[in-house]
Amino acid sequence: MKEVKSPKKPLIYYYLIVLAAILLFNMIVTPLISQSQVVEVDYGTFVQMAEDQELGQVEVDESQNQILFTDKDETVLYKAGMIPDPDLAQLLKTSGAKYGGEILKQANPIVSFLLSWVLPIVIFALVGQYMSRKLMNQAGGKDAMTFGLGKSNAKIYVQSTKGIRFSDVAGEDEAKESLAEIVDYLHSPKKYTEAGASMPKGILLVGPPGTGKTMLAKAVAGEANVPFFSISGSEFVEMFVGMGASKVRDLFKQAKEKAPCIVFIDEIDAIGQKRNSGHYGGNDEREQTLNQLLTEMDGFEENTGVIILAATNRPESLDPALTRPGRFDRRVPVELPDLQGREAILKVHAKKIKTAEDVDLHVIARMASGASGAELANIINEAALRAVRSGRTVVNQSDLEESIEVVIAGYQKKNAVLSDQEKRVVAYHEIGHALVSAKQFHSAPVQKITIIPRTSGALGYTMQVETGDKYLMTKEELEDKIATYTGGRAAEEIVFGSVTTGASNDIEQATKLARAMISRYGMSDEFDMVAMETVSNQYLGGDASLTCAPETQKEIDRKVVELVKIQHEKARKILEANRAKLDELAEYLYENETITGEMFMDILTRGENS
Repeated sequence: MKEVKSPKKPLIYYYLIVLAAILLFNMIVTPLISQSQVVEVDYGTFVQMAEDQELGQVEVDESQNQILFTDKDETVLYKAGMIPDPDLAQLLKTSGAKYGGEILKQANPIVSFLLSWVLPIVIFALVGQYMSRKLMNQAGGKDAMTFGLGKSNAKIYVQSTKGIRFSDVAGEDEAKESLAEIVDYLHSPKKYTEAGASMPKGILLVGPPGTGKTMLAKAVAGEANVPFFSISGSEFVEMFVGMGASKVRDLFKQAKEKAPCIVFIDEIDAIGQKRNSGHYGGNDEREQTLNQLLTEMDGFEENTGVIILAATNRPESLDPALTRPGRFDRRVPVELPDLQGREAILKVHAKKIKTAEDVDLHVIARMASGASGAELANIINEAALRAVRSGRTVVNQSDLEESIEVVIAGYQKKNAVLSDQEKRVVAYHEIGHALVSAKQFHSAPVQKITIIPRTSGALGYTMQVETGDKYLMTKEELEDKIATYTGGRAAEEIVFGSVTTGASNDIEQATKLARAMISRYGMSDEFDMVAMETVSNQYLGGDASLTCAPETQKEIDRKVVELVKIQHEKARKILEANRAKLDELAEYLYENETITGEMFMDILTRGENS
């Protein structure tokens, strides 16, 4: 799509014009004032300068009985009393001076000061006052529009042969289906009106960051072949009161003039937050902008051909009046892609690079479980960068696998050198995780174990990859997951009889999961199916807050500690029962720094079947 750019003259443009006028004025007046400095000399000096041909311009003023003249460079003005001299005409003729004209007389010093300094300042102040009055008068109205402050900043796009299409967006088939219906309506509205159907006035795209909400809007722009207005929610908020509401009015005015068209508002939560929520006052600029947006959206006539698209990852914060039918009639979830979607996204981005024939994107998609579309695009790009660093132009499977580790844990820290003791502790810690996971029935298979430090701060990590997507987890699976988290600390306790700070992230994850089992998932006999906490911002990390009495919170804490202790003890028993394999695997990891999932299982099962 091509953006239609209209010429803009911001406020500073007019100030620059005034400044340029002042500078030009001073450039003309100042030399004249400096030239008008008069030096009084006697007639003999005048004659001597004439004989030496050092005169510039000469004026004989008989009425004042004086001679005005300049030096040869015409930088200094002289005045001499005139005495009767019959040879004056001949003297002037032979001196080479210019005479007969009129030399600028010295201006009055007060007048010179007023012209060169006071007048420009007055002009500048008057212009500034005039502009300020225009801005403050009916803010957001016609006068403010004169200076472009109430005008919408929306970027306008028109049909183009280049741009993003639906074929460029993968992994969001349901969202594309909903939006394709809108595009079809804009192309052929008659078949919908004949059936008595009307398209939604507004479509809200919701989902986690990086899932492709904005890209889907760009794809609609590429497919629709109609004018497309794009603006961010934060662009409506201005310093001057009323400017946001004015921009909303101007945006919808332009949209109605170019209908059928699409208006896309990115991050609409910047102006669409709930009113009277305690965060803002009743006269807040955001609230005025929201009120104007509500009025404009609900004021559309039927079948005007103006469709509103909006994107947000905080749908729960939007005002109910904005999300009701009649404004945003349809909510389109743009969730994290599943296994098939991840593979499709990887294929789309892999078209932009050169890949080896042995590249298996299905394996990469399984390893990148939970990744968003933006993260998958980053994985492909990191793989290409790694190939270039290795002196190659073709990306192979190892590049892609390493790029997943880069996105998850960061780059390898080449300058981080662990001591032998620390390296051995990290090796046992990671093998503890992997061994506990492998000896349980409900854990994902181990894909890779490494003790190479990463830029994220991790001294090592164990990668587990599910064979497919899981949408539900049983109580037993969650308990096994907690036991796996505690396996690293349990290995340290068994082997070294002491503990280190390396289990800090494991402790955090185990505690978080155990608390969710009790307070959110209803997996305890004491509280049964009673929710003890609520989750907000589900697409931005899912902040949880307890909604129960202090006495209940104490009981929840006690149950969380009890649950983690039970799983920690289970992990210790698993490792003690497999102490020989723990030592063998840890020693191998200590020597080689990395173990693949196949090698791990080969060592673990060696000798068991004999």
